[in-house]
Amino acid sequence: MVKDGLAQDAEFTQFYANPLYLNPAFAGTSKCPRMAINYRNQWAGLPATFITTSASYDQYVPSISGGLGIMVVSDQEAKTLSTTRVSGIYAYQLQVNRKFSVRGGIEATFFQKSLDWSKLTFGDMIDTRRGFVYDSGDLPRGGTKSGMDFSVGAIGFSEKFFFGFAAHHITQPNESLIKQESKLPLKLTVHAGAVIPLSGSSSKYKKDAGATISPNLMFRKQGTTNQLNMGVYMTKGPLVGGIWYRNADAFILLVGIHAKRVKIGYSFDATISKLSLASGGAHEISLNYSFKCKKKRKTFRSVTCPEF
Repeated sequence: MVKDGLAQDAEFTQFYANPLYLNPAFAGTSKCPRMAINYRNQWAGLPATFITTSASYDQYVPSISGGLGIMVVSDQEAKTLSTTRVSGIYAYQLQVNRKFSVRGGIEATFFQKSLDWSKLTFGDMIDTRRGFVYDSGDLPRGGTKSGMDFSVGAIGFSEKFFFGFAAHHITQPNESLIKQESKLPLKLTVHAGAVIPLSGSSSKYKKDAGATISPNLMFRKQGTTNQLNMGVYMTKGPLVGGIWYRNADAFILLVGIHAKRVKIGYSFDATISKLSLASGGAHEISLNYSFKCKKKRKTFRSVTCPEF
C-alpha cells in the first residue's frame, strides 16, 4: 500500500514550457495553435531512473470563446511502475476590462497504471545460502489499474503580470494495484510572476522590444509534501536564461532559444539534498512549435508569461 503522503505527480522544472500540465486554464492562451513535447530524466546517475515524457496540443477556438487541448503523459518509475494519462481540456476566457482578463479551465483524464512484479523482491524469496530463489506469496499480483480523474484551474493576467491556481485530482482516484485503497492526493498549485522590460517601450511589452526580466514563483502542495520554486528569467532577443531555487532540493539552471515558431529549452536540476550530485541531478528538454494561423481578433489577449 502506498500512503497518501508518498504518492506524488511527476515533476517538470520547465513548467511554463508544459503549460497544460501546470494548469488546464492555459489551454488556448497562445495566439496560434501550439504543440509541446517535454522529456525529463530524473536522477540520471542512479541505475533505475525516473523518466517522464509528455506531449500536448492546444488552440483557441473563437466560436466557443475559449481553448481546447489534449495531453498525453507517460511516467516510468525505476523501470518498474508505469503510468499513462490522457487528458482532454477546455478553458473559457473572459476579458474583464481593457487591461485584465481571466480564464477558467477543466480537465478530464483517463489514467492507467501498471507494475512489473517480476522486478520486485520480498523477504520470503530469500534462501539463506542461495539468495533470491523462491516465489513470493507476500502480495497479490495485480495487473493494471485504470480510471477517471478530474482537475480545474484558473489564471488572471494583464500585459505585465499574471497569476494562477490549479487543483488537480479533485476526485482523488484510487490507484492501488492491490486490495488496499491508495488514493492519489489532491494537488494544489499557485503560480505568479511579472514581465519587466529592461529596454524598449516601457508602456507595452513586446517580445522584440528588447531585454526583459521576469521574476516568478510557484508553490505546490500534494499530500504532506510542500514545494516552493523561486526564480527569474531573462530574455534578450531569441535567447532565454533562467536560474531557480527549489526549497531544500535543488538549484536549477535553464537556457533556451526562440527562433520563429520553434522554442527549445534545456534545464539541469543540481541536487542539494542528501542525495547530492551523486544522483546525477535531473535533465529536462522541451520543444514547442507554434503553427501558422490567421490573425486573432483584437479582443483576444494572449498570456505574456515566460515560455520555459
